[in-house]
Amino acid sequence: MKPNFEPGKWFMQCVGINIAKGTFTACLCMYEFDMGCATEPIVFSNNKTGFNQFVKWSRKEALKGYPIRYVMEPTGVYYEQLAAHLSKLDLDICIVLPNKAREFAKYEGILTKTDDMDAYTLGMLGCLDKRLKSWTPPSPIYRELRQMTRFVADINKVRTELQNHLEALTHSEITEKSIVKHYNKLINEIDKQLASNQKAIRDKIKQQPGLSERIERIATIKGLGYMTVVTVLAETNGFALITNRKQLTRYAGLDVPAHQSGPVDPKRHISKQGNVHIRTALYFPAIVSTQYNPQMKDFYGRLCARNPQSKMIGVTATMRKLLLLIYSLWKSGEEYDSKRDKPIKKEKERG
Repeated sequence: MKPNFEPGKWFMQCVGINIAKGTFTACLCMYEFDMGCATEPIVFSNNKTGFNQFVKWSRKEALKGYPIRYVMEPTGVYYEQLAAHLSKLDLDICIVLPNKAREFAKYEGILTKTDDMDAYTLGMLGCLDKRLKSWTPPSPIYRELRQMTRFVADINKVRTELQNHLEALTHSEITEKSIVKHYNKLINEIDKQLASNQKAIRDKIKQQPGLSERIERIATIKGLGYMTVVTVLAETNGFALITNRKQLTRYAGLDVPAHQSGPVDPKRHISKQGNVHIRTALYFPAIVSTQYNPQMKDFYGRLCARNPQSKMIGVTATMRKLLLLIYSLWKSGEEYDSKRDKPIKKEKERG
């Protein structure tokens, strides 16, 4: 595509990609200061043939001699194969959260929401927002651990549901013994699968030199189990792209945005616009920590004293504290000091 303006030092070109299960829609946008243009959106198959056709199309339409960026949203798992394919070709890929694209569309006054318009919006976002960070594929071991830990979480939900049905059945006036037997058999089979999967997780971690020792060291925090630490590492790719604490809390959806305006200052809540798997993994460890970890218990008590009507504020804050503690210990390589509730350097301990 030839732009209808003369490219200058502010020129940017970006392909916006709206992913679906079987197809994806692409739109190439070009922008220079206050002038822009775009191609007609085009649909490709979400498979290897479609990927090759898409790359060929984008290179043909893009202006030669200028960098090109590819922007998409993390739609379930359907974006992963295309993102990996583009990464293997050393192309510049950006993965943006849906709320960021929605906010940009609202700012630009784009009210229509279709596949074509979403692709155009992502393309313009890539042209105008130079702060977008390039995406890199997760490490293979963390990608595999993510699938395994999510399996544990999903199958535990099924087990809880079956256990609840069995509990209700045993309290019925008339109980069919064969049904009780079936429920018990399913629960026992799930327990075997959970044990097998957790063993496989530990075996896989041991294949990575030094990884098991680092996880075990962090898991010494009272209330924080081995699987919780593994889940957090799997969901964050070993904190590879996390550069600060604020970014981490926002990624996990544990940030608390303010909406104060003049005299109006409504009650604040966590955004929940982040990784739900991290929040789920930290919920029960936070509750256990407030009972058995002296430092967390004290921290939780102070918050509950300030907010006696909502103890959930204390639980959520404890979740955030545990997450940041895992991050701090992982990045620093230090050990946890249970007396001071903060990391201590190994060198100091030896001295």
